[in-house]
Amino acid sequence: MALAPLPVEAYRDLVARALAEDIGQGDVTSRVVVDADLAARGVILAKAPLVVAGLDVAFEVFRQCDPDVVIDVRWGDGAHCERGEAVAVVTGHARALLTAERTALNLLQRLSGIATLTAAYVQAAAGRITLLDTRKTTPTFRALEKYAVRCGGGTNHRFGLDDAILIKDNHKRLAGGITPAVTRALAAATGLRVEVEVETQAELDEALAAGATAVLLDNFTTYDLRRAVERVAGRARIEVSGGVTRERIPEIASTGADTVSVGALTHSAPAVDLSFELEPAPH
Repeated sequence: MALAPLPVEAYRDLVARALAEDIGQGDVTSRVVVDADLAARGVILAKAPLVVAGLDVAFEVFRQCDPDVVIDVRWGDGAHCERGEAVAVVTGHARALLTAERTALNLLQRLSGIATLTAAYVQAAAGRITLLDTRKTTPTFRALEKYAVRCGGGTNHRFGLDDAILIKDNHKRLAGGITPAVTRALAAATGLRVEVEVETQAELDEALAAGATAVLLDNFTTYDLRRAVERVAGRARIEVSGGVTRERIPEIASTGADTVSVGALTHSAPAVDLSFELEPAPH
């Protein structure tokens, strides 16, 4: 299925702020070293196998530095790219490309890193369980990072606090327990999913009895996950979270749970290795 592109409104201002942070009063090195009228051709090169994500964001960096830049995409977002392959070619004013380079690569490496890690988890799931992200994202980068998860084949969990009800430990304590929390949530849900985080089989039973439509099994052993799936017996959607590694994904998938959420997709994904190789553009 084709990826829906990110709207430019999701990143235009972010890119402007990132450039302002890097440029300051001006790119003095490029100004004194490179001729003002020189044109250049730059190749974004994969230095390791990766899944591409964030090309439009990186291109916005170049466009804000040179509105006339010409871009040739070789591997689009969501593509699996091998080491040594050109992801894209960018042609424009040499000084502008030099000024944009670091910010563009920072964004592209970060987002492609998320996509690459997500793809590894999705491969481990082998279609047996749906892989979800979380809200553990870099502040102001959530739209971009969740898009990168989609590029890697993952599925987005709730985007923010307003699109689903997820009752966690602090909610339970402040509301006086699972039953009153779920009861109040169901009364006010207005079509939203009501999910409850549970840590024991007893809490699971209470959440089901209260009418929760989804349960999040937090830090359950694989044995306890199997028992929980049997107890739920289709009465609620089952999400697994906590202590989830890529190596553990196949056994979690084998339990019959519906989804598994992994905060590491966004909070711990290493940046991928990309370079930007510039040379004077041919006349």
